[in-house]
Amino acid sequence: MANKRFEKILRNMEKHNMDQMLITSTSSIFYLTGKWIEPGERLLALYMNTQGIKKLYINELFPINEKLDVDKIVYNDSEDPIKMLSKDVEEKGTMGIDKQWPSHFLIRLMNIKDGLNFTNGSPVIDEVRMIKDEEEINLMREASNINDKAMSDLVKTISSEYNEKKVGKILDGIYEKYGTPSFSFSPLIAYGPNAAEPHHSSDNTPLKKGDSVILDIGGKTNYYSSDMTRTVFYKEASEKQREIYKIVLEANLKGIDAVKPGVKFSDIDNAARGVIEKAGYSKYFTHRTGHNIGIDVHEFPDVSKVNDMIVKPGMTFSVEPGIYLTGEFGVRIEDLVLVTENGCEVLNKYTKEMQII
Repeated sequence: MANKRFEKILRNMEKHNMDQMLITSTSSIFYLTGKWIEPGERLLALYMNTQGIKKLYINELFPINEKLDVDKIVYNDSEDPIKMLSKDVEEKGTMGIDKQWPSHFLIRLMNIKDGLNFTNGSPVIDEVRMIKDEEEINLMREASNINDKAMSDLVKTISSEYNEKKVGKILDGIYEKYGTPSFSFSPLIAYGPNAAEPHHSSDNTPLKKGDSVILDIGGKTNYYSSDMTRTVFYKEASEKQREIYKIVLEANLKGIDAVKPGVKFSDIDNAARGVIEKAGYSKYFTHRTGHNIGIDVHEFPDVSKVNDMIVKPGMTFSVEPGIYLTGEFGVRIEDLVLVTENGCEVLNKYTKEMQII
C-alpha cells in the first residue's frame, strides 16, 4: 500500500512541475510510512524527488527499528539537520514545501539553496490524501461506528448533574472503553444559549430544563478521525426549537442527497443552505457546510459555496448545517459521508430523530 501511495505522490509532483519536495507534517508522514512521529521542536522531514529518492530525516530520540520504504537519515542534537538535508537537496528547479513547516527551518534552507524555486508543496499530497483507498475507507467506517456507540452512551449520561466540561470528561472515558485513545478534536458540548455559538468552548454552564444541547464529538481510532454532531433537548422543547430542528434536519438530508460523483462541493453547500434560506434563517447559518476528513479531522478540501471542485469517489467529508440564534439556542446536525461510484454512504448511523431526554 505504501508503494502505491508514494507512486501517486510522484505522479502528482510531475503534474505540479515539482522536481523535489519536503513532506514534514506528522499525518502525511504517517500516511506514507505508517509511522506516527511527534517531533516537537526537532526537524522531521521526508525528502522526495522525481528520480525516486526517498529519505526520512529523523532525530535519534525517535528510533525506528522496522524496515521502511525510505532511507533513514538519523541525526542527534549535536548535529545540524538542515545542513545534512541540504546536501541531498538539488541545486536548481522547483521544490515543494509543506505549508506548515516552521519558517526557521525553511529560511535557513532557502539561504543555503538560493538557486531553488520554493513553492507550496501541500497541494501535491493533499490531492492524493483526499481520495481514500480501501484500507482507509475501512478505517473510517470503523472510527465512525465507534463514534456512533460513543454518542449513544453520551446522550444517556446527559443530566442536570453534569455541566458542559464534565460531559467532555465523561466522553473521554467512553472512548477509552471502545479502544479509542484520544479525541480527534476537543469535544464541543454546548447548553442553551451557548449552543448558539458554533465553536463554543465547553465551560461550567449547568444544564436547565428546555435547553438545546449540541454534542459535537469525534475520536481517533487507529489514527483515523471521526466527527459527528447531534442536538438533543433537555426535558422539553418549545415549538420554535422543534421548528428549527426540523429545518436543520431537512438541510442535512438535502445536502447528503446531493452528494455524488460529478457534482461540485458548492452544489452540496447550496443544497443544504437553500433549505435554511428558504425558511428565512440564512443569516443564522454562519459557517460552511462541511470539511474533508481522514487522518486529520479537517483536511483539504471543504464543502463551501465558493468551492467548485468536483466531487470524486473515495472522498470523505462532513455535511453539518446549523442554525444559531444568539442568546437563545442553536441546532446542528452533522454526518460524515463517503462518496461512492453512484452516490454516497453515510458513515454515521446514530439516530437523527428529535430527542427530548
